[in-house]
Amino acid sequence: MDIDHVVLWVDDPSRALAFYVDVVGLVAVRGEEFARGEAPFPSGRVGERTLVDLMARGSAEVVRAFTGEQGEPAAGGRLNHVCLAMTRAELEGLRARLAARGVAVTEVPVPSFGARGLSTASFYFQDPDGNVVEVRAYDG
Repeated sequence: MDIDHVVLWVDDPSRALAFYVDVVGLVAVRGEEFARGEAPFPSGRVGERTLVDLMARGSAEVVRAFTGEQGEPAAGGRLNHVCLAMTRAELEGLRARLAARGVAVTEVPVPSFGARGLSTASFYFQDPDGNVVEVRAYDG
């Protein structure tokens, strides 16, 4: 079993895609199709089987109706955070790209428990839409 995708609510999907591709290092999926109006949202590929979908916050009511969501609205709100695992070199490269753009990071005291056990390096940052992203490395 894997996580197929995570949906982040964003104000401007094209801007968000540029951030996740240029800064975080994801691979664009359907970016050109979205720009031409042929796809409802773009995505960033995390790995072979996982995407981060970048959904316009303005479409929350449509998504709420589509999913049959009832009660307190989740569509359009934020999740606590999403965590990406990467190599130490990738993590340090991301840290440098964030610093170059003036994006603040919050260090996590390690070790911190995750899907692969205890991480050896980890920090949080916010994307341009205020979504919180954690990145971590597992040495060995």
